[in-house]
Amino acid sequence: MNYFLCIAVIFILWFIVSNFNKKKRLKKRSALLYKNWGNLKKDEYFNFFVIGKYFENNAHKEKAYHILSEKSKIDFDIDDIFKFVDRTSSKIGQQYLYFKLRTIGTLKDLLKFDELTTLFQKDKDLSVSCQLELSKLNNNDSYYLEELINDKPLEKPKYLWIVRGLTITAILSIILLFFYPIFSLLLVPVFSANLFFHYKNKYNVAYYLNGVTQLSSALKVSNKLAKNPKIVAHFKDISFIESIKSIQLKTEFIAFEKNVTDEYLFFFWFLAEMIKILFNVEYLVFYSFLDAISKERKSIESLFVFIGEIDAAISTASLKSGGLKICTPTFNNDNELKVTNLKHPLIENCIPNDVFLSQKSMLLTGSNMSGKTTFIRTVAINSILAQTLHLCFADSYTAPFYKIYSSIRITDDLLDNTSYYLQEVLTVKELIDASKDENPCLFVLDEIFKGTNTIERISGGKAILSYLNKKQHTVLVSTHDIELTDLLVKENYDLYHFSEQIEHNNLFFDHQLKAGKLKTRNAIKILELYKYPAAIIKNAKEIESTYLA
Repeated sequence: MNYFLCIAVIFILWFIVSNFNKKKRLKKRSALLYKNWGNLKKDEYFNFFVIGKYFENNAHKEKAYHILSEKSKIDFDIDDIFKFVDRTSSKIGQQYLYFKLRTIGTLKDLLKFDELTTLFQKDKDLSVSCQLELSKLNNNDSYYLEELINDKPLEKPKYLWIVRGLTITAILSIILLFFYPIFSLLLVPVFSANLFFHYKNKYNVAYYLNGVTQLSSALKVSNKLAKNPKIVAHFKDISFIESIKSIQLKTEFIAFEKNVTDEYLFFFWFLAEMIKILFNVEYLVFYSFLDAISKERKSIESLFVFIGEIDAAISTASLKSGGLKICTPTFNNDNELKVTNLKHPLIENCIPNDVFLSQKSMLLTGSNMSGKTTFIRTVAINSILAQTLHLCFADSYTAPFYKIYSSIRITDDLLDNTSYYLQEVLTVKELIDASKDENPCLFVLDEIFKGTNTIERISGGKAILSYLNKKQHTVLVSTHDIELTDLLVKENYDLYHFSEQIEHNNLFFDHQLKAGKLKTRNAIKILELYKYPAAIIKNAKEIESTYLA
């Protein structure tokens, strides 16, 4: 009696200490989340191969209003922008936020997302409590939940009937050996055959193991989040939770092996493994599980989006609460782009600029290193953030709801044997095709056709920029070709420029956008400042004066 009492006391003490330590860890984690609210992630490693998997594999993205292409992703440094805006607590939320940043949906969906963001922005306690739950899905295995949604279902083996027959034989042999011990001999070949099928199927089980384990964890997290009435009010339907609960037992059975980490549980694992082999339990449950996954694929995706939407909204709320100058964008149907004190989010101490284009496009000239390419990128990046996260790094932003295309970073494709000029021709052709869209488009181009000679560059560039500048579209183009300014001012383009000052043989840029065309040049002056030989400078100036005469 005393022995059992001693065990009971030990168990109660263990439970009290364990519960105390758990509460202590939660309190510490909660305090850290409050402290980091609004701040950048520290020491985060961004593996964009797995972060981008949901975006790359998603079958529904083609139904979106607009998908930001791989070309535009590179042109606008979207991966770096993502690193800056990402405050998610789970890997699922991280994948969903990346998908969201490259997928422009409807204005209705955007405003709905903003409502959820506002809820978390106003209720920090709710945000932190949700972050505590979401952080349970912050291990790298959570990246693989999307495979259960997007991967092609595994086909059942044609010999599944043999496995079922072996299972029936094993059961009958065990029953009959109680009456006829000779049947115990039959168990040896049956067990051997089952052993072969069991381990032959281990590769398939291992492939799904990470995703399956996370499905079980994600279901528990979703269940906790769905108990909050404020969150449930935002989502019309959370019936997917009950649908997935119907396969929870199979899910946890498949995930059992992944969760065995304690060496003291090895004996129980070994015993369970022997039983699974003898009766082909894992094999049969696994393919039954795959049937259930195929049947509930839509529910699993709803679960993924539910978690992702909440985490992305909390991340956006944290970003908005970080002391940065951020505004809420508005959208119009008048082809009017109006932004005040616009900034690039990645440039420290960025000089703000205003933009106002009313049924016009912009031709931007500027000296070398003056910031004209950075400026057109800044406009495009803020337009993307306006239409994906409903925020801008500016005092105010109003514009059409754009589809966004670009031609900025062009490189030779040596593998395809494509020259710089041909690569640019192919890129610009995509913009020309897109210009047929009745929806408003924002076309962002830097130094059009710089891969060819001056005369053809100017003539071809003028023709293309005139063609793109249709009534519903906006074109932002930066160029060194001053000649384009006289040609395009008649084609509904407003002229702007960046300029520099030279003081005490030093070059200074104010990075302020100015109306009109550039009237100064600095290329030869820069050569002079960097101590090029006087003969080169003299010769260059003589040739320049001949062309300007």
